[in-house]
Formats: sequence, C-alpha cells, structure tokens
Amino acid sequence: QVQLVESGGGVVQVGGSLRLSCAASVASGSIYSINYMGWYRQAPGKQREWVARISNSGILTNADSVKGRFTISRDNAKNTVDLHMNSLKPEDTGVYYCYAEHTARVYWGQGTQVTVSS
Repeated sequence: QVQLVESGGGVVQVGGSLRLSCAASVASGSIYSINYMGWYRQAPGKQREWVARISNSGILTNADSVKGRFTISRDNAKNTVDLHMNSLKPEDTGVYYCYAEHTARVYWGQGTQVTVSS
C-alpha cells in the first residue's frame, strides 16, 4: 500500500516556474521498493497525459511536450519526488497527478491544479 500526497500547484504567468512535490509513504518496505514514480496531467476536457517518470535508480524520462522545460527528481531519503517546471505555457494548465508503480500496482495522488495564465 502506497499513499501519495501532492503539493505546490497554483497560478503562474506564461514563462514562469513552479515546483510540484509528491510525498510518498509505503505501508511495508521503503520508497526504494517503488520501481517508478512520476507525474501525469489532465487538461479540461482531455485525457490524462503522461509527463515524466523516474526509476528508483534515478533513470528519468520525459514526454516530448515538456523536454527541456520540466525536470523530475527523486529524494529517496525524504520519500519525495519533485517536478520542476520552467518556461510554462498555457497548454501546461491542468491537474497534475503523482503516481507510483509498486508491486505490480499503480497508485495515484489526489492531484494538484496548475494554471498558467497569459
């Protein structure tokens, strides 16, 4: 069982930056046992879209739409995964969800709203 809590969303102007954070707790074992953690987002009226992920060994991948602008990082000692978002665009607006892949299951956070205003 994994619980995820996101924070850091808000309203930002075009070209601005935000940092989202996801705090993970594992009922048995440690965050090291979580193979992958990452982020999805969902814009109004659209399907949920994968954004980025990072493995427990630090291998990270990003969606093409955010490459060069978003960076994902993981702190196993603090049980957190952060998404650093720069050069934000209006199309980055949406609810951002943290997720974790653990023992063949996927766990989700409750989501945090990001709004990029022009």
